[in-house]
Amino acid sequence: MSDAPEPDRVIVSRREALEVGAGIAVAGLAVPAEAQAPAAPPARSIGPGTTLPLSTRINGRPVSIDIEARTSLLDLLRERLRLTGTKKGCDHGQCGACTVHVDGRRVASCLTLAAKAEGREVVTIEGISDGETLHPMQQAFIDQDALQCGYCTPGQIMAGIACVREGHAGSRAEIREFMGGNICRCGAYVGIVAAIEQAATQMRRS
Repeated sequence: MSDAPEPDRVIVSRREALEVGAGIAVAGLAVPAEAQAPAAPPARSIGPGTTLPLSTRINGRPVSIDIEARTSLLDLLRERLRLTGTKKGCDHGQCGACTVHVDGRRVASCLTLAAKAEGREVVTIEGISDGETLHPMQQAFIDQDALQCGYCTPGQIMAGIACVREGHAGSRAEIREFMGGNICRCGAYVGIVAAIEQAATQMRRS
């Protein structure tokens, strides 16, 4: 048995051992700054004055125009292209006066960014007649006296055409339900429903 003195023992508590182990684990997971993924470029700010090129078709004609990024389709039609048949009513998508068709589907143009029309087909009230021949829905509105002041009429007609094409003109109750987004402040609803019924019959034949 050796007479050499024993070295001093270093006593480490359980808490200290866990802390040291955790530190080593974290250090092992650390990624050098140069190896980290590059930061994403800042998002492009779209504010007042930002312009975008727009190429679309409106009532069958090609349109190429620079627009302010936040321009609504309604304002493009009325203020830039002078297609004033589409009316600005509530400007909140609640009255339906601004209804137009985009790729055959009805939309509230006041809530639709003009930029969304890129490469698409837009049809307004000015584009539904065949020269001097009225669209069946236009003629039906005249025949059924479906208007009073006429302000909501362009949107009603555009929505009515879509209602028939969507297959929702099977009954008066169905017409009322699927025309619910279009408000007539004059209350000409009876004539409007009758006009859509009349036009639906003619549109199905064509």
